Amino acid sequence: MQARERVLMAMSRGGKPDRVPFEISWGAFTPMLMKTYRQETGSALEPDDYFDFDTRYVRPLPTSASTDFRRYFPDTELDADASFDEWGIGSVPTRFEIPDFKYHPLAAMSTVKEIESYEWPDLDDERRYLPLCEKIDAYHARGYAVSADMYQTIFETAWLMRGMENLLTDFFLNPEMVEAIIGRMTALRVAQAGFFARLGVDIIRLGDDVVTQRGLMFSRETYGKFLKPGLRAIVDAAKEANPSVLVFMHCCGKVEEVIPDFIDCGIDILNPIQPECNDLGFIERTYGDDIAFWGGIGVQSVMPNGSPADVKNEVARVQGILGRKGHWLAAPAHILDPAIPWENVIAYVEAVRGASYAH
Repeated sequence: MQARERVLMAMSRGGKPDRVPFEISWGAFTPMLMKTYRQETGSALEPDDYFDFDTRYVRPLPTSASTDFRRYFPDTELDADASFDEWGIGSVPTRFEIPDFKYHPLAAMSTVKEIESYEWPDLDDERRYLPLCEKIDAYHARGYAVSADMYQTIFETAWLMRGMENLLTDFFLNPEMVEAIIGRMTALRVAQAGFFARLGVDIIRLGDDVVTQRGLMFSRETYGKFLKPGLRAIVDAAKEANPSVLVFMHCCGKVEEVIPDFIDCGIDILNPIQPECNDLGFIERTYGDDIAFWGGIGVQSVMPNGSPADVKNEVARVQGILGRKGHWLAAPAHILDPAIPWENVIAYVEAVRGASYAH
């Protein structure tokens, strides 16, 4: 069975494939662990090829726009090493490998007109997608399932642009500002999902962390009013463009409360199902007929703190829960970082390569 067939059978809940499909989240490692990978393997290949993951990824081509986002911070002394992404979110590097996102371009705005006149990215420009056809076709010819990444789909990008405190306050005091920000963002994401679906990717990967490790960041009513309609519109656009495309939702944290909303919006795949703060058995028993699972191997517990034997035992344990019906793709619950011993990375790969479903 080729990788693509294996992934699609498991993620569409169409039966049990020959073995458990797998990957390492985001297809790679953080920079310091990537350096360890190069030293340990001596390979010039990317990790997805070296370990032969069952999936490959595509992203939009870089923007051709050259917006000077610094002008949105006229009264701020910016760090010399600050950089801005295409949304205008400014960050500075840190020694912990995760940038400090400290500049929020919509933070000082007070009117909908200012939001509407902002220089939004050109993610609705088909020229950023059409050249991907050749890459997608090449991955399919090699037998791999292809995912398109659309992480930080609505909420995360919205708060990074507006500032977390500002956005959460806006939900209650300035709802028209939230609607303007999320409305513009949703329109871009709807266009993006349509492009990817028409190009023939197998899976569109959405992602928004709307929960903490204790539960939703806000009420479910607030989620339903401001965020759920955008998610539904994105899924609908993808399915309208290509009814066979699968849509994946990444949401770190204790996600149980919002899973019904994801299913109601048409989400096919749930990720990452953090074992440290979710009851995997409850989730599988309650929702396993309606959604497939991708992830489940803890990066706050067994991967950094366990032995290689512990890692292998945990893969077997999670397979027995999330993979009970064959609807599981094995993956760590987040990208792997320098806290993960290299021998545990190898133990994980060995375990998932050897994991077969009971038929």
